[in-house]
Amino acid sequence: MSEQAFKLDKDMQDAIYLIACAVKEVTPDRERVQGMDLQKVFAIAEGHSLATAAAFAVEAAGFQSGQTTKILAEAVLRNTRFSLDREAVTAKLREAGIWHVLLKGAILRDYYPKPEMREMSDHDILFDVARSADVKAIMEGLGYQKIRNNSRVHDVYQKPPVMNFEMHRELFSNSVEMEGARAYYKNVNDRLLGEGPEKHFSPEDFYIHMIAHEYKHYVLGGTGLRSVLDTYLYLSKVELNEAYVTEELEKLKIAGFEKANRALAFHLFDGEELTEDDLDLLEYILSSGTYGTVSNKIKNRMDRMGGGKLRYALSRFLVPVRKSHRDYEVFSREYPLFYKHKILLPILPFYRVIRGIRRGKLQAEVKALRKVKKRS
Repeated sequence: MSEQAFKLDKDMQDAIYLIACAVKEVTPDRERVQGMDLQKVFAIAEGHSLATAAAFAVEAAGFQSGQTTKILAEAVLRNTRFSLDREAVTAKLREAGIWHVLLKGAILRDYYPKPEMREMSDHDILFDVARSADVKAIMEGLGYQKIRNNSRVHDVYQKPPVMNFEMHRELFSNSVEMEGARAYYKNVNDRLLGEGPEKHFSPEDFYIHMIAHEYKHYVLGGTGLRSVLDTYLYLSKVELNEAYVTEELEKLKIAGFEKANRALAFHLFDGEELTEDDLDLLEYILSSGTYGTVSNKIKNRMDRMGGGKLRYALSRFLVPVRKSHRDYEVFSREYPLFYKHKILLPILPFYRVIRGIRRGKLQAEVKALRKVKKRS
C-alpha cells in the first residue's frame, strides 16, 4: 500500500454500484442515479468493457437517454451477430469432426442476466492442432481473413464489420511468466469432456483456466474490472469442488492470486468494506482497463528483473543465443527462421525494432518507458 492509501472516488463508486445492480438484477436507487455524473461513469465502465451493464442499470432506474439507447442497441446487435457467427463456425467444425472448445467469454456470457452484458471483442476457440489446415480452410470459406499469424498460440481471423475469432492451438505461450501454465496444459485433451467433436471443461477446470488467463493478464499488462466481475458471477452460480480447485491452482502457483481475486470480487460487488489487500489489488486493476496497459507491462517486467530502465531497454533489444538462457525457447518459437539459420541471429534485434516500428508498438513502449517510475 502506498503512503497515501488508495480510495475509490465517487464516479468509480457509482460505476461499480450500477454494474453490481445490473448483474444482481436490482433496481438502482433513483435519487443516487440522479446525482451521478453519467458521462464520467460511462467512461469508466467503457474502459472496463462494462458500459452495457451500466446502461441497463441506468434505464432500470427510470433514466433513458440517447447514450443508453445507443449503448444497448449496439450491444444487442453485436451479441446477435456474434451468436450467429459463432454457431456458423462451430457447425462447420462439428461437420468436419474437428474437436474444439469454446473458451472464456463465449461461456461466461451465459452467467450474466443478459448475455449482451458480457461484452466481447472476439471469440476464443481451442481446436485440434492436427487439423490446422482444415480450420484455416473453414474460416476462409466462411469469409474470414487471417490477419495475424501467431505460430506459438493462435491465429486471428477477422470479417467486417466486427467479427474476430482467435483460433487456439495452445492455451498459453511459453513466455517466462506463463511457462508453468503452458506445461500444465501441455496435454489439455486429458482435461476435456464430451463424446463428440464439441468438447468442454468440467466446471472446476473451466474456472482454473479462467483464473490462469486472468493471471496472465495480471502479470503482463494488468487485468480489468470485467475479469473480477466474471469471477464473482461464476462463483455465485456454480458449485465447485474447492479441494480440487485449490490443489490444481497450487500446481500452477497461482492459488494466492485466486484467493485475493475471489475476496475482492465478493467484497466489491456485495458492497462490503474493502480490506487493505483488496484496495491494493483494486488500485492496480482500475489502472489497467480491460486488457492491461503498456506502462503496467513495463513496470511488472522491471520488478521481475530487479533492474532499472536501462536494463529493461537492453533486455528488449538483446536476444538469447544459448539454449541455457531462460528465454531461448520463447525466442526460437517466435522467430524460427533466425534460429534455424543461426548466422542470421545478429540481425534479429534490428528486425524486432523494425517490426515494432511498423506495428506502432515500439513508439508506444518508448513513450510509456519514459513515464514509468520503478516501484519501490
